[in-house]
Amino acid sequence: MNKPDHILVVDDDHEIRELLTDYLRDAGFRVSEAANGREMWRVVSKEQVDLIVLDLMLPEEDGLSLCRGVRAQGDTPIIMLTAKGTLVDRIIGLEVGADDYLPKPFDPRELLARVKVILRRTRTNTEKSAVDEYAYISFEGWRLDTRARQMFSPSGVIVSLGSSDYMVLRALLEHPNRPLSREFLIEHVYGKDSQTIDRSIDVCISRLRHHLEMDSRNPGIIRTVRNAGYMLTSQVKHEK
Repeated sequence: MNKPDHILVVDDDHEIRELLTDYLRDAGFRVSEAANGREMWRVVSKEQVDLIVLDLMLPEEDGLSLCRGVRAQGDTPIIMLTAKGTLVDRIIGLEVGADDYLPKPFDPRELLARVKVILRRTRTNTEKSAVDEYAYISFEGWRLDTRARQMFSPSGVIVSLGSSDYMVLRALLEHPNRPLSREFLIEHVYGKDSQTIDRSIDVCISRLRHHLEMDSRNPGIIRTVRNAGYMLTSQVKHEK
């Protein structure tokens, strides 16, 4: 019998934590709670967490800073919660590595639906990586480990990728020297029925360029093709 996925709810509002914890447990998940960053790191350091529901406005260290910290350590999916529902706030959350964004107030049923979609996508991607025909993909001196979802820079530095960034990079590597539209990338990363905004792909590309390019403002590896999308302009080598 499979163990239930472990969700960590991080919110300083006791009533919201209690509501989400009860709701997610009723849906079959194992749930832990944290009221701040210190409690969040305590849980993450001791146990495997499959997804974090993270409030933006937290005391001491805010959600954006915590999101950056989680993303620096690995690709645990993150859904950001915030009372600020503007497009700018959503983009900022995506830029620091969140997988999805939900403005308050929200219906717990919508959160549950998004949790299931992200976990299903993560599980599918992990299964694909586990049986990938190629263990490594090399380009421009970089080497992508398809099992661990890590990149090795030309100098040997390890770079961990979030789920969305990894899937965008894999799509580009699977179609080198061919422009890929935002619509194609959204479907490849988030699925056909996704409500994801085009800007989320731009954010993924921006993060990838930050890692890959000498000058991310004048990219040479991942180029923007006007009215067509993005294109990886490199020779790609696959290794068993």
